Amino acid sequence: MTVVLGRTRGERGDSVEITVTVNGSTYTRDVEPRRLLVHFIREDLGLTGTNIGCDTSSCGACTVLMNGESVKSCTMLAVQADGEELTTIEGLAPGPDELHPMQQAFQEQHGLQCGYCTPGMVMASVSLLAENPEPTEAEVREGLEGNLCRCTGYHNIVKSVLAASGQNVES
Repeated sequence: MTVVLGRTRGERGDSVEITVTVNGSTYTRDVEPRRLLVHFIREDLGLTGTNIGCDTSSCGACTVLMNGESVKSCTMLAVQADGEELTTIEGLAPGPDELHPMQQAFQEQHGLQCGYCTPGMVMASVSLLAENPEPTEAEVREGLEGNLCRCTGYHNIVKSVLAASGQNVES
C-alpha cells in the first residue's frame, strides 16, 4: 500500500479522492494527482462553460472563482481545490431565468463578440468588483490584464464592468 498526499491509493494506484463544492453542490471524486482543475470541471463535472484557451494561464478563458477569488483553472491541479468552494459561470446567476448583474451588464453593454473569453472575463470581473466596488476605467483595465480578448472587445468589456459597478457609462 502506498500513501500519496496523506491518502491511501486506490486499486488503480493513480488517484486521490477530493471533495469540492461547485456552484453550491458538493462532489467527491477520485482524480489523478496531475489532473488540471479545468479538465476536472469540464470533463468530470460536465460544466463546459469554463473554456480552455491556452493551458499556460496567459489568456484567462478558464477563470473561475475559488472561495470568491478569481483563479485560472488551467494552471491549478484539481487536488489543490480539495475542500474549497468553486463558482463557475454556470453557477453565477441567482436562478435559471435570471442573470448575475455582471452577466446583465455584459449583455447590455455589448461586452462580448465571439464569446470565447466571456466566461473568464465575467468571472474575473466579479472578483475585481468584490475587491474594488467602484473602480476607475484604468483600474478595470489593470484588473483584467490577465484576461485576453482575441476580438479586441476591451472597450465594451470595460464599459460592462463599470456599468455593473453602478457607475455611469459613457458611449
